[in-house]
Amino acid sequence: MAQGVLAQTNDEAAVRDVLLRSASSFSKNDLKEAAKVWANDESLTIFESGHANYGWVDYRDNHLVPEMAEMKNTKYEFSDLKIHLASKTAWATLKYTIAADVLENGKTRHVDGGGLGTAILEKRDGQWRIVHWHSSAPRRVPAAAKTP
Repeated sequence: MAQGVLAQTNDEAAVRDVLLRSASSFSKNDLKEAAKVWANDESLTIFESGHANYGWVDYRDNHLVPEMAEMKNTKYEFSDLKIHLASKTAWATLKYTIAADVLENGKTRHVDGGGLGTAILEKRDGQWRIVHWHSSAPRRVPAAAKTP
């Protein structure tokens, strides 16, 4: 196998591993592991459900920590990963599913959901890091609008 093809194959596997570790860290409420795969500086941008986080501290403190605190028995997984590489940049599209028990107002309810995501990663000091994340879920149809 040619050197360039091998490097690309290794990078693709490394990018896939980073993304799967990100999902696993959320499932396990493992902030320490999440910090190993996300860019830990102000360059990080997150767009989810019409909300933006700018920088690692904003994302960690105002998004990850509160979500991890309210979700238990979390199962967060990616599928249909499509990875593209260009030098020290990678981007991936994916489908995600999430299931969790959510504590709201002193009561626990189970949620199941899913959607689509795009991740952009950079190779920094030999390690791939997620520098941008954008995900969206299908619109929720009000119960009254659903057909019987």
